Amino acid sequence: MGTVRKTLTFTDQQDKWIKSQIQAGEFTNESEYVRHLIRTDQARNSKFIELKAAIQEGIDSGVSERTISEIMKEVEERMKADGRL
Repeated sequence: MGTVRKTLTFTDQQDKWIKSQIQAGEFTNESEYVRHLIRTDQARNSKFIELKAAIQEGIDSGVSERTISEIMKEVEERMKADGRL
């Protein structure tokens, strides 16, 4: 995997925070901390994008002919099948 050098500008307060994280032993340097933030943001946004797609799929599927009881029973069966219930 290639790397790209970037120049970032932080406020004094942000710089102190980053340095405190390094001094606390959470990270070894500034680059590691910023990469951690980016990975965290990517993971969070990935889940958000998946959720938006699921919502859109639900909207696109239209109104169900099933009753609420039928839907709830199917959800319960799925949750039991995959160990969530």
